[in-house]
Amino acid sequence: MGTALVYHEDMTATRLLWDDPECEIECPERLTAALDGLRQRGLEERCQCLSVCEASEEELGLVHSPEYIALVQKTQTLDKEELHTLSKQYDAVYFHPDTFHCARLAAGAALRLVDAVLTGAVHNGVALVRPPGHHSQRAAANGFCVFNNVAIAARHAKQKYGLQRILIVDWDVHHGQGIQYIFEDDPSVLYFSWHRYEHGNFWPFLPESDADTVGRGRGQGFTVNLPWNQVGMGNADYLAAFLHVLLPLAFEFDPELVLVSAGFDSAIGDPEGQMQATPECFAHLTQLLQVLAGGRICAVLEGGYHLESLAQSVCMMVQTLLGDPTPPLPGLMVPCQSALESIQSVRTAQTPHWTSLQQNVAPVLSSSTHSPEGSSLPVLADSSTCTVAEDSLSPCLDRPCHRPTPPICIAVALAVSGAALDLPPGVLHQEGSALREETEAWARLHKSQFQDDDLAALGKSLCLLDGILDGQIRSAIATTTALATAATLGVLIQRCVAHRGQRLLCVALGQLDRPLDLAGNGRILWLSIRGKEADIWSMFHFSTPLPQTTGGFLSFILGLVLPLAYGFQPDMVLMALGPAHGLQNAQAALLAAMLRSPVGGRILALVEEESILQLARTLAQVLHGETPPSLGPFSMASPEEIQALMFLKAQLEPRWKLLQVAAPPP
Repeated sequence: MGTALVYHEDMTATRLLWDDPECEIECPERLTAALDGLRQRGLEERCQCLSVCEASEEELGLVHSPEYIALVQKTQTLDKEELHTLSKQYDAVYFHPDTFHCARLAAGAALRLVDAVLTGAVHNGVALVRPPGHHSQRAAANGFCVFNNVAIAARHAKQKYGLQRILIVDWDVHHGQGIQYIFEDDPSVLYFSWHRYEHGNFWPFLPESDADTVGRGRGQGFTVNLPWNQVGMGNADYLAAFLHVLLPLAFEFDPELVLVSAGFDSAIGDPEGQMQATPECFAHLTQLLQVLAGGRICAVLEGGYHLESLAQSVCMMVQTLLGDPTPPLPGLMVPCQSALESIQSVRTAQTPHWTSLQQNVAPVLSSSTHSPEGSSLPVLADSSTCTVAEDSLSPCLDRPCHRPTPPICIAVALAVSGAALDLPPGVLHQEGSALREETEAWARLHKSQFQDDDLAALGKSLCLLDGILDGQIRSAIATTTALATAATLGVLIQRCVAHRGQRLLCVALGQLDRPLDLAGNGRILWLSIRGKEADIWSMFHFSTPLPQTTGGFLSFILGLVLPLAYGFQPDMVLMALGPAHGLQNAQAALLAAMLRSPVGGRILALVEEESILQLARTLAQVLHGETPPSLGPFSMASPEEIQALMFLKAQLEPRWKLLQVAAPPP
């Protein structure tokens, strides 16, 4: 259905008319820089550009008082001195004769975007607006914000479309206290904000910006504040916040719509945030959100005051909404101690309100906990403080990371030629195969015997793998017979690591034994999901039982698989569903969808033939970028699932720091 871009050039009209160092950064060039970036990369023409109308006074009244709306309306007739006098009555605000028009357009753009997404005209979209909105309150302008665009859009979605669960993700570097005040007693809106706080010493200097403010009345638990108490938070810190705080709550909440208060003053180079997250990070955050609410995401611009960083970050977000591969995420995935302290504090404050946090509050350590064989492998260094390197900005913005979009989005090869599968439009049926001599050579190298049909299926699988490794195919599904699945998997692993030093994440489900000759050089991360107990052979090779509850399965993905995947930073994922894998279609789809992000979609799913008719369409849809089906009602993880997960995390945390959900003791 496409991605909407909502914009109106009149929103560049307002500009500061007097000297004010605090307010001068909110300038028209913020919008033009973002739009120029989209045009230079050819992204604007790929979006559906939607027209904008001013929000009506009735629509503004969904959030704001009539008296306040009338006050802002009067600014159209005030002279410069009167505008200056009125502006000083508010905190970090300036008014202009065009403010009322621009602010109505900004709110109208958010409404237009929500209408387009909820009517199915588009799948998702972004509204480039100013003035921003998340600080404005019922009867007050605040922090450059006049009307609360996202809050108005949320109320509109509830009133017009009857939505009962809306998630607002505020990744601006300032706390959106306006949104918090508006919805603090409303359990139909889950508001998540991370923000620079510094123990209350950063604007807006509010005690209610801290983690222990969780909402009031029926809204307790639906306000989630994650305060950053140091500058310099980077990609690993932002990912940890998503994996260990936001996403567990979001899956349990099960939103019908995701609204993003998309402030990019949280990106590297911004003078307000002084954070270190690169533009690529916002592509990954966007894709992680796309598994929610059927992919219905409406992003509305808030802050962002370094023009190049703002433009690149907006482009990364839009590329992801359009379905482009996520770029490589630079930097070690090691959250700093201050970030872990903040994550720990918000999890502690929210645990009474959320089952997803109650099920894994602390590691469950047995008396037999010991260092596994292979623990002599290098351990990632701790990052006890977050620092901002003065020379780090230029390389990050001058050479942004990209993954080119392969000509083939997804290809499927069947073990038996001529079998028919009900696949989505645009999925290529791959008929090619590796040369028989090459296929036989790989089979001999692996010391495996294949029947003729098995050898033919192996040749097709190798052809798909080479297509992914050479950048011609993004994702693929290959089938094999039950008896040949393990041998085929072994050959594909060897072929992958022999290709230009590739790093491979292998997720093996079902009755698939770990290859005995699995390399121990750190280039293969092997996770086996089978059996009844967790086991660990080294920091790169381990197994876990398949969780049977929704809570256990989500904790397994968010608390184990994704932290390991991002920490390992593989070049591709090999996901093998062998005999008796036990996955339901929705579980397989979610696992595949979540694994797309760390590798830019470079996934080869190997499925034994008896399962393919049930799984093929679902896997093809999610690898193509569609939202996975729901896992069903949330159920708490069993004690056995919690025990297995905490055992593995306790063993692996010394090497894989993104597994941590709490700061280590001093």
